[in-house]
Amino acid sequence: MSDTRPRPEQVFFEDPAVDRLMGVVMALAGEVYVLRDRLRCLEAVLAAQGTFAEGTLDRFEPTPEQAQADAADRDAFVAHLMDNLLGRQAARGPL
Repeated sequence: MSDTRPRPEQVFFEDPAVDRLMGVVMALAGEVYVLRDRLRCLEAVLAAQGTFAEGTLDRFEPTPEQAQADAADRDAFVAHLMDNLLGRQAARGPL
């Protein structure tokens, strides 16, 4: 049986805004690392297959559907980042 009571917010700094800002920084750091890792893997696969030419990414133009999906993804990403600034963080550790 799991405990569904809300956990207290984790506090590391005197000013709670600094804690929330650090939450944003750490969320961004996690996203950046995932992107770096996936991009590295993708470039390695494409280079090994001989299907990746220099400048291909710079010339890419998304379809209207891709642009719409990209915009929705961007909006969700920004909302996720802003959660840490606009509200209280939920503690994820044990009580």
